[in-house]
Amino acid sequence: MTAVPTEALDRAISDGAEALLRRQRPDGVFGDDPPASVLGTAGTVAALHAADPLGSADLVDAGTSWLRRQQHDDGGWGGVVGADSEVVATAVAVAALALTAPEASAEAITAGRARLAAMGGVDTVTDPAISLLCRQLLTLAGMTVEAGPLRRLPLEIVLFDRVRRQRLSFRTSPFIGLALMQADLLPTGRLRRATLRRARPAALRLLRAIYDHEGRTGALSEDPWPAALVLLGLARSGEAPDIATAVVGWLRRAVRPDGAWDAVTNLDLTRSGYAVTGLAAAGYAADPRLAPTRDFFHATQKPTAFTVLDVPPGGWSYSNVGGWPVTLESAEILSALAGYPDADTDPVLRSGLTWLIGRQDTRGSWSLWVRDTKLANDGPCPAITSQAVLALHDAGHPDDHPAVAAGAAWLLTAGRPDGSYENLWYRDHTSGTAVVVTALSRVGHARHDVVRRAAGWLRDTQLPDGSWGPGDGTAGSVEETGWAVQGLLATGDPGHADAVDRGVGWLLAAAGPDGGWPATRVCNYIRHHLRYPNAVITQAVALRALGEYRRTVAGRAGVTPGAVAR
Repeated sequence: MTAVPTEALDRAISDGAEALLRRQRPDGVFGDDPPASVLGTAGTVAALHAADPLGSADLVDAGTSWLRRQQHDDGGWGGVVGADSEVVATAVAVAALALTAPEASAEAITAGRARLAAMGGVDTVTDPAISLLCRQLLTLAGMTVEAGPLRRLPLEIVLFDRVRRQRLSFRTSPFIGLALMQADLLPTGRLRRATLRRARPAALRLLRAIYDHEGRTGALSEDPWPAALVLLGLARSGEAPDIATAVVGWLRRAVRPDGAWDAVTNLDLTRSGYAVTGLAAAGYAADPRLAPTRDFFHATQKPTAFTVLDVPPGGWSYSNVGGWPVTLESAEILSALAGYPDADTDPVLRSGLTWLIGRQDTRGSWSLWVRDTKLANDGPCPAITSQAVLALHDAGHPDDHPAVAAGAAWLLTAGRPDGSYENLWYRDHTSGTAVVVTALSRVGHARHDVVRRAAGWLRDTQLPDGSWGPGDGTAGSVEETGWAVQGLLATGDPGHADAVDRGVGWLLAAAGPDGGWPATRVCNYIRHHLRYPNAVITQAVALRALGEYRRTVAGRAGVTPGAVAR
């Protein structure tokens, strides 16, 4: 291996670590400055206009003005600021402006409708649920030509908890909101009205269970988009006025100074978990500045079950102690806790690992929210499964531990024909392939033909400049380059040395003068349709790659790299 010069590598790691630590708040949480969301803003102004037209007129006016300013010259909108025009955001923005400010937005609406038609309309949306919500909002706005046929949502599914969890999963609350909206959009016969009389109270009980679990804040997963869909449904149906009032209050508190809303308001645990694993790989595990972050992890472990999705206590959400517990963030946080010097005596780590093992699917994989889900956007997911396997490995579980072995066995069968792997919550396919290669290599499968093929796919999709993008020729990103470097390093195969060296060289060159790296929209919000950047994840993944590279080079030289002392 022709290693990157040690001095340049050490400087990049040190500067990058300090840049990441500058994002840490006094309470240990790592912060970010997320871009405003067209989707969240459009949904929110439509919902506030329906639920609280007088009291929220100021927010609606500011939000619609912001939407008009974000319209591209081609007439469309991207999902977040900086993204190119795409169908979902354009459909929702056009509908929202037509519902809330048709006169002031007449030109924007006309241009948006033309752009929507030019892009192929909502028929091009591959996710059936997202396609339906676009159709429903356009129908509400009177744009029946753009909306096309509107399918009725089977609200009766809420009467069957197991089926509802597996089919709807984390989409339970927006599904209920959309179903409640349909009361005055689609006619119902006598039999349908009879079943809805049973289903509607059950649906409202589910919403109330979420509302109570979150401390009656009205946050509804601290995400303006699903909160807005629920609020629209409550406003049009007249149901649960107390929940509607709370959601209006939360949306008012969540608005940005520019009049827009974020895609997801609170990702404190997501960012902090990645930050600690990145800093630990960079040699900062014993740095006292990370002690408050561990305290934050301890304080936010879920003490109660989330009954709506049948998730027991013991995991973590992406936001705070009142959030919805998820496998992805929980696995990352467990890897973070396992990296602290006194991890062996950490009872929170132990109980969290027990929770993680209990969330494994019967097929050996892990899903995001619901075990054995049948919702493609929940699971099973190769990347989430790999994170769970890595968390168990990082915490000392042997390769033949039943959960590790079952997870690895599933991963060995879950690849695509070309050897790559999918990732539900980050851009395909480099991220998924790299984390699977890393996990399988670390639990004893580095020489397996499946791993060799996946690693070969990574090597062959490296771009000429040394970086990696999603594997389709798209420009490289820091995140995907960092993941790919980690994956190829984990195999221990000297045949990948040149690719790794070039990847690390690209990462060093991509760092800014302050030690930070530029973030790319690789985090999925709506898969295939809307992505957003996360600067903390960018920093953390780059640091993990450089830290692993330094450790590998030092190991081959017979040197043990010491931890950074502060």
